[in-house]
Amino acid sequence: MKKNIFGQTIFLKRLIIATVGLLTHRSFRSKKFEIIGSENLINLPDNNVLFVSNHQTYFYDVIAMLHVFNSSIKGKIDSVKRPKYLINPKTNLYYIASLETMGKSFITKLLTYAGAILIQRSWRDSGESVSREVRSEDPNKIKLALKDGWVITFPRGTTDNSMPVRKGTAHIIKNNSPLIVPVKLSGFNEVFQRNGLKILNRKKIFSMEICKPLRRSIHKNSIDEITLELEKTIN
Repeated sequence: MKKNIFGQTIFLKRLIIATVGLLTHRSFRSKKFEIIGSENLINLPDNNVLFVSNHQTYFYDVIAMLHVFNSSIKGKIDSVKRPKYLINPKTNLYYIASLETMGKSFITKLLTYAGAILIQRSWRDSGESVSREVRSEDPNKIKLALKDGWVITFPRGTTDNSMPVRKGTAHIIKNNSPLIVPVKLSGFNEVFQRNGLKILNRKKIFSMEICKPLRRSIHKNSIDEITLELEKTIN
């Protein structure tokens, strides 16, 4: 069977994305879920696209993007009502996630196979602050994923909105010159469990806005300037 750049079987990856999508579709077809600007996904290049987003839940942020991205590229703008887009989902779509978070259960391992690029956080481990060097293989994996397709990242690296944007995303931008597409999430933390898969409140409105790409020349700025611009963007 055909495999992707990380040695994963593409058929199995499609199957996992479709299964996760069908199991969660009810939550996203609701009128309470507002999608804005998904037409900005239509003419994007097939690779070297970096989505930068605020982070509200461990899992549902990415699951929502799997729905919206796949529906939009199949021509359904600002809608995920009919799950036909899950028949042949986009498989060169990846997201950056913590090695610590994604290794905890069978479910998280399935979600990992759906497209996670696992990195070791250099500033936090098991709920404690740490200070360690970035693993050399982590930037290489992200570079490989960008070369193959689209990558989702959460520049704060945490669901805590009070934390600053980490400079790691700026280094990704500086080293790979991707097209950067901001994504803004709202209300996810009121509808979904922050660190699990439970639905907390189906009556609350939640939304995703796909913004227009940032200017191409942003990678020419300094690391600090890029970080500051990302801070402004995802706020």
